[in-house]
Amino acid sequence: MKLRVGLTGGIGSGKSTVATLFAERGAAIVDTDVISHRLTGAGGEAIPAIAASFGTDSLNPDGSMNRSWMRARVFTDPTAKLVLEAILHPLIRNQAKAEAATSDAPYVMLVVPLLFETSGYRDWLDRALVVDCAEDAQLARTTRRSGLDEAAVRAIMAQQMIRKQRLRHADDIIHNDGELADLTAQVAQLHQRYLTLAAGSD
Repeated sequence: MKLRVGLTGGIGSGKSTVATLFAERGAAIVDTDVISHRLTGAGGEAIPAIAASFGTDSLNPDGSMNRSWMRARVFTDPTAKLVLEAILHPLIRNQAKAEAATSDAPYVMLVVPLLFETSGYRDWLDRALVVDCAEDAQLARTTRRSGLDEAAVRAIMAQQMIRKQRLRHADDIIHNDGELADLTAQVAQLHQRYLTLAAGSD
């Protein structure tokens, strides 16, 4: 059975950069955010259920999910958040597992931002890798790249597991408070470890 590693971390921690570095070394990357965007895009598999549950206000003119409308809704209405998760999470999980099963890479890395908050992944994965950085860095990176203000970013962070808990659940940790060279060195070291583990996982 192929080695499966879950990659997670708080918003702005650098998950995408780390995933890219692993991909450059031959890991197969399955990104649940990419799957989510596909499911909620125009004609996506989740769109009929979203429209039925939230009405046409939840959709853009092209038929894709209106992400800004939905973000505002789920942050102010816990029930709406549960409804959306009940629609999306099983679909995302099933597609992620299907993609992982078809990979011929030495090991598969699943990028799951809410790995520890979402059921159905942890028991299926062999290891959990957390990308960690200071909260100030999370705020700075996210506001710079997304255009969201600090209050909006803090609201997103509040929906996620606190840093100390996330680290407690980790099998492996990458620290992303330094330079890219340091990050690359950590990835290279872990990649070799995963190759060794993968060689014994079949």
